Amino acid sequence: MKAALYPNFQKKNALSCAREVCDVLHSADIEVSLSPRFQEDFSDKDFIHFEDVPSPESPADIVIAIGGDGTILRCAKQLMGTDIKMLGINTGTLGFMAGLEADQLDKLRLLKTGDYALSRRMTVDVSITGKDGEQTTYTALNEVAARSGSFRICDFEVYADSYLVGRYRADGVLFSTPSGSTAYALSAGGPIIEPDLECIEMTLICPHSLFSRATLFSPERRLVLTDRTAGEDSLVISIDGEVCKHLGEGQSIEIRRGRHDLQFVDLVGNSFHDSLCRKMCKPLK
Repeated sequence: MKAALYPNFQKKNALSCAREVCDVLHSADIEVSLSPRFQEDFSDKDFIHFEDVPSPESPADIVIAIGGDGTILRCAKQLMGTDIKMLGINTGTLGFMAGLEADQLDKLRLLKTGDYALSRRMTVDVSITGKDGEQTTYTALNEVAARSGSFRICDFEVYADSYLVGRYRADGVLFSTPSGSTAYALSAGGPIIEPDLECIEMTLICPHSLFSRATLFSPERRLVLTDRTAGEDSLVISIDGEVCKHLGEGQSIEIRRGRHDLQFVDLVGNSFHDSLCRKMCKPLK
């Protein structure tokens, strides 16, 4: 079995955690790989293979992201379209997407015995057509956000397949996966959704309405957002927090179920609800 590490050493204690992860994996007879750029920090561990993983020439069975939720999201993008499993170890502030905390590293030995569960996470694809007619498709694990780029209220329409869902005035709108329901969508008033469910959540951001609520769509729906904001106050589109496009009046984006799922490893038997209770049911310090 081969495990590749994807650490973010800008996070506090991430280096010490990564070194301990290497030792635990090695003691469990699991091959360990790291990017060559980290060779200096791990030069004393002669069992580590320094190579770019994953790659077709050197595939890994599992990639372990060490950091916060942002680290896990960046790692997930590299695994899109592969069968490689993923595990997050939290050394950040919240780390809600992580399957382990830094004080639970002994459970990594279960990777060797196969005593773990897999959680399959759906993604969403968003297609954006430019003024030149060229279409670009992005994939999100958490959410697609369309929000005001000028901090002013925006007008837009949302269609599901061929019918109009609604015309809205708001600061923006989120289209989230179940994994993303506990991210931006939760802060915007959306519900908590178990990550194994399949649906697309639509949550308005600060709507100019007394009756707007989050809506759940079948994952088979083809959702279309059309910007109806007059003038230069266009919607800005971001994918998992990264800005990728500015729309204009009359321009649209299409959101649909992603072509690729991701497999998250659960070593504690109830990592989602355990994280929910420990991290969401009390104030952050």
